[in-house]
Amino acid sequence: MVCNTDNYDMTDKMKNLLVRTVSGVALAVVIFGAVLWSPWSLGILLALLIVGGMVEFYALARRCGAAPQSVIGIVAGLAVLVAVCFPSGKLFGCALLALFLLVPLSFFCELWSKSEHPIADIATTIMGVFYVAVPFSLLYFFVYSCGAWVSADGAAGRWALLGYIVIIWANDVCAYLVGWAFGRHPLFPRLSPKKSWEGFIGGIVGAVCVGVFVGHLLDSSCMVWAGLALVASVTGVAGDLVESMFKRAAGVKDSGSVIPGHGGVLDRFDAMLLSIPFVLVYLLFIVL
Repeated sequence: MVCNTDNYDMTDKMKNLLVRTVSGVALAVVIFGAVLWSPWSLGILLALLIVGGMVEFYALARRCGAAPQSVIGIVAGLAVLVAVCFPSGKLFGCALLALFLLVPLSFFCELWSKSEHPIADIATTIMGVFYVAVPFSLLYFFVYSCGAWVSADGAAGRWALLGYIVIIWANDVCAYLVGWAFGRHPLFPRLSPKKSWEGFIGGIVGAVCVGVFVGHLLDSSCMVWAGLALVASVTGVAGDLVESMFKRAAGVKDSGSVIPGHGGVLDRFDAMLLSIPFVLVYLLFIVL
């Protein structure tokens, strides 16, 4: 009796697609709910993403031979979020004080670590803050400081953030579909062999179209949203490639497994980590 391995492969693919779809919908519901519910729910969501993302990043760093001060880095990352969420008052002062003390504290702790690579240890500790915590914190800043710049109604900042997230997801989905159907020319084969120039262009076109639609829904400038989508999609692809570079160096397929079918926090939000700073700069210097 001969087993048909093609049927098993197809069954596995369908199961993976189902798991990925269900978890993706659940993740979208959580994100939309947290963003729209209240500033506190958004802050809690971002805090969880910061902790999860930094744990994954430091795990990748360890696989590459570094020994970051994880606890110090994560506390510093949360201090960044607190400073952004409370831009004045005692909490802001405490967050800044924590940041000022935690960075040199990582130097002190390294004296007793007996590591052979102290520079790499300290560098990856600080890098985790800037690579993960700062971008996630900027999402909060986007809502309550930049949302009014892309919407006719300042109270629509939360919807503006959701519009940005949908643009990132649209770029990912359109790039995948176009690349799967028409991909012939590799975009960056050293880091991501499956990505193609056709998919890259398709993702940009799809993101810009969604950006125009979001602008129309929010009664805002469609041109502003088209430009935002262009910036977000191009830099988002760079963010995806950067995370692929980290994973390849660490010798892993996914940064984590907290999101079934999607991997870890960094796998799902890698595009946002690099794109949100450029989007904010775009809003600051192009729109205003």
